[in-house]
Amino acid sequence: MIQITPTLTIDENEIHEEFIRSSGPGGQNVNKVATAVQLRFDVVNSTSLAKSEDVRQRLLVQQRGRINEKGVLILEARRFRTQAANRQDAIERLVELIRKAAQEPLIRYETKPTLGSKIRRLETKRRHAGTKHLRGSTPEE
Repeated sequence: MIQITPTLTIDENEIHEEFIRSSGPGGQNVNKVATAVQLRFDVVNSTSLAKSEDVRQRLLVQQRGRINEKGVLILEARRFRTQAANRQDAIERLVELIRKAAQEPLIRYETKPTLGSKIRRLETKRRHAGTKHLRGSTPEE
């Protein structure tokens, strides 16, 4: 079990990993060894997220670019040169994404401008209007 929050855990059997060849520089090692990890987590059918439907919905919305049409979240980790380090990196990133989705969004309460800010705004408008008035042409006599 992977601990996300004090009340939310994910079963390791729900995470599927596939090791693929990493791209980029690295010489022969890149061409021979599959060190990159492609991690798949089925968000839609996850039994671990069944208790917290709001977390599932927020995760689907927040990570819609990484989730395919079947509802599977796909992460690729290829930062390190070893399978173990890339695997750990992918799991940490998944945990962080789910932890971010588990945080309830703050409710924004609409506020009104203070009396002081209203007075300052009107004074600035008056000063600016006076400057514009002085730029006008003078009447000819």
